[in-house]
Amino acid sequence: MSLLTTLSSSINCLLSITLSFPSPLSDPLSTLQSSLRRVRSELSEPHNSILSKTVQLSNLHRTSELLSHSIRAVRLSKKLRDLMASAEAEPDKLDLAKAAQLHNDILTLCEEYDLAGIDMVDNELNAVKEIGTKLRSEAMKVLERGMEGLNQAEVGTGLQVFYNLGELRGTVEQLVNKYKGMGLKSVSVALDMKAISAGGGGGGFGPGGIRGSGTPQIGGSGKARQALWQRMGSCMDQLHSIVVAIWHLQRVLSKKRDPFTHVLLLDEVIKEGDPMLTDRLWEALVKAFAMQMKSAFTASSFVKEIFTNGYPKLYSMMENLLERISRDTDVKGVLPAITSEGKEEMVAAIETFQTAFLASCLGRLLDRVNSVFPVSSRGSIPSEEQISRILSCIQEEIESVQLDARLTLLVLRVINKVLLQIAERAEYQISTGIEARQVSGPATPAQVKNFALCQHLQEIHTRISSMITGLPPIAAEVLSPSLGAIYGVACDSVTSLFQAMIDRLEACILQIHDQNFAVLGMDAAMDNNASPYMEELQNCILHFRSEFLSRLLPSSANATTAGTETICTRLVRSMASRVLILFIRHASLVRPLSESGKLRMARDMAELELAVGQNLFPVEQLGAPYRALRAFRPLIFLETSQLGASPLLQDLPLSVILHHLYSRGPEELQSPLQGNKLTHTQGDDLIHAQPFSKIPKHDGSILPHFNISTKSVVVHAY
Repeated sequence: MSLLTTLSSSINCLLSITLSFPSPLSDPLSTLQSSLRRVRSELSEPHNSILSKTVQLSNLHRTSELLSHSIRAVRLSKKLRDLMASAEAEPDKLDLAKAAQLHNDILTLCEEYDLAGIDMVDNELNAVKEIGTKLRSEAMKVLERGMEGLNQAEVGTGLQVFYNLGELRGTVEQLVNKYKGMGLKSVSVALDMKAISAGGGGGGFGPGGIRGSGTPQIGGSGKARQALWQRMGSCMDQLHSIVVAIWHLQRVLSKKRDPFTHVLLLDEVIKEGDPMLTDRLWEALVKAFAMQMKSAFTASSFVKEIFTNGYPKLYSMMENLLERISRDTDVKGVLPAITSEGKEEMVAAIETFQTAFLASCLGRLLDRVNSVFPVSSRGSIPSEEQISRILSCIQEEIESVQLDARLTLLVLRVINKVLLQIAERAEYQISTGIEARQVSGPATPAQVKNFALCQHLQEIHTRISSMITGLPPIAAEVLSPSLGAIYGVACDSVTSLFQAMIDRLEACILQIHDQNFAVLGMDAAMDNNASPYMEELQNCILHFRSEFLSRLLPSSANATTAGTETICTRLVRSMASRVLILFIRHASLVRPLSESGKLRMARDMAELELAVGQNLFPVEQLGAPYRALRAFRPLIFLETSQLGASPLLQDLPLSVILHHLYSRGPEELQSPLQGNKLTHTQGDDLIHAQPFSKIPKHDGSILPHFNISTKSVVVHAY
């Protein structure tokens, strides 16, 4: 065939050349052209015959291929129909994956070899397509059943069927969109006020129903409120099921591979850079939930009120949803359904109600405070019942959120603001001036007012501290500023009075230097009466107890224990300690001190211990000051040579020991006060600036620095 084609082409070339010659050669050329025409005529018949045979051969080959592929398609179709027919008797034994593979092979074969138009093949294709519809339906049922029941085998079977059908990616997209739509509908239905009204309030616009503004009419608010919470609970359950189902689908996709190609099914569904299925679903749910919550907050006053007042319950529902999803999708080697960022996004969706709830909490508490401590009135003092109501309100706010640590922390910050406000208002109510500081007569109205303030603040401090004992340590850190402020104002309300009482008692003690402890004789030794200054001191302590301390400490001081001390008992403890310390210091300065004077001082110390113990504070609980008093009493009766080895020195301050040693010395040996020309008050101020502590054990040398100047001894002593 190639040779004929070449010859024909040559003849045509010669003819074209001949026709281009000049006319004188026309005759020979005509002869040549005639010969060539004859040759062409003789050669064209075999050429056409060969060309025709070649086309026939090609058609036969094509027909043979079509016949072969058609026969294969028909056989595969018969095999598929037989497989489906055998499964009709035993549906449970239907191999969906195998049927799907046959279905896909048939369609691929028909499409690749263009078998459409062949009657037998078309008839088979109709049956195959019907079978394909049935396979998809059955596979989807298995897949959805596996997702709902979290059955990996069923989900794997369904995915394998759609992979074999070549429809895996589209099917997964369809499933995700379906579940996404279910979630969005669930959120929308949960806040559908018309549906809530119809289900819980009777009629949409009738008695007990809900108006168009979303506000329940009289008689329907309770049912509508209950219906709203029920719908929110159902919504959370549905969101949990939806998220876990998609996570389970994603989990199987990430584990299952095709048994023949070993392709990971997840790679067929999610390409590089695409978000995971759960991320896509969660993003849509959070967005829809946030939008619905924002819309409900602005459009429905009823929903706004319910979710604001009931925010702890709403937040608890949200936390429970997130915790359930995290718990149910916590599988080793598998990505969780939601990340920590995803949780924060869902919590942020209800942040509007959180802000409103905290503002409402602050408003409720401040209303209580303003009613008890009005800004316009400085003279009014709240009653115990009013303070109790404030504390009860604070306790209710804490109890409403104490099951959640995060929400508790937020409420505690609000309470901290309220307590600071109370401290500020109470400080404004404190009475000052001479009436608040007088100690010679009965309690004045200004002092009684301050006592009441102190007790109220003390009650607040004690109760709030008790409320947070069972909470995490951070609760105390949050309330530390406000509790410190409450404590400070409570102290400030009576500090001036306590200072005045201490000053009066110090003045009494300073009179010890006006007494004559150098008297000798039997009469002085046998005198059992207390010194005049001690009698005055006792009378002052008794007066303070009856007029002031009894109002601040209604119960006996003997009942006070270290674990239950209040603000006032701490102040009284401090005052009692100060009296003992001051007495010991000035008693050590008394010189000369005769034997009868020692007996008299011992009686004074016994009277002092009794007066302080009965009217101020149990002396046994005062610690170092009481031990010093008990040690100084027998110390004064020891010989000077016995002092160095006495264990009593351990309980006495060094300054007391040094001054007492000076009192035993000759008159020529000036005491530190005499040498520096200081009064007893000035000397006490210097000593008072030093800490009250134990003296360390000594090696027996009592006065190792007596050869040093008097001024050095003063510095060492003070």
